[in-house]
Amino acid sequence: MADNIKVISNNKKARHDFFILDDYEVGIELFGTEVKSVRQGSVNLKDSYVDIKNGEAFIIGMHISPYEKGNIFNKDPMRTRKLLMHKKEIMRLIGKIKEDGLTIVPLEVYLKGKWVKLKIALAKGKKLYDKRDSDAERSAKRNIDRTLKERYM
Repeated sequence: MADNIKVISNNKKARHDFFILDDYEVGIELFGTEVKSVRQGSVNLKDSYVDIKNGEAFIIGMHISPYEKGNIFNKDPMRTRKLLMHKKEIMRLIGKIKEDGLTIVPLEVYLKGKWVKLKIALAKGKKLYDKRDSDAERSAKRNIDRTLKERYM
């Protein structure tokens, strides 16, 4: 049975700034008006990150716009939200982020059936020359694809 997955928001900046080593699917603790706002697609993951405190994972800096038809039940758009993960996964992440240069970044928010899910990744920061190399590879691949398309069209 295939799950119904609809991507709401991507964090392109994270893929540009970090090498993605491992990814996890987690749930997010949200209020009702936040879920309605997410379903409308008003989520921004830019400059957000995951922090682990007291054995619990939290996402910091994720912006969910207030629901237009909401009233007093709207929450602060930039509030810290708890992530729903198994304790073993959190402990594994704690062990890995103690390594040099590793961090946890959110990659995308999506709907899986009726649930709002977040894909987070264990990542290592890129240096400036790494970013230049990946830009050069992407540009070369684009040129090759364009040439092949012109040749066989």
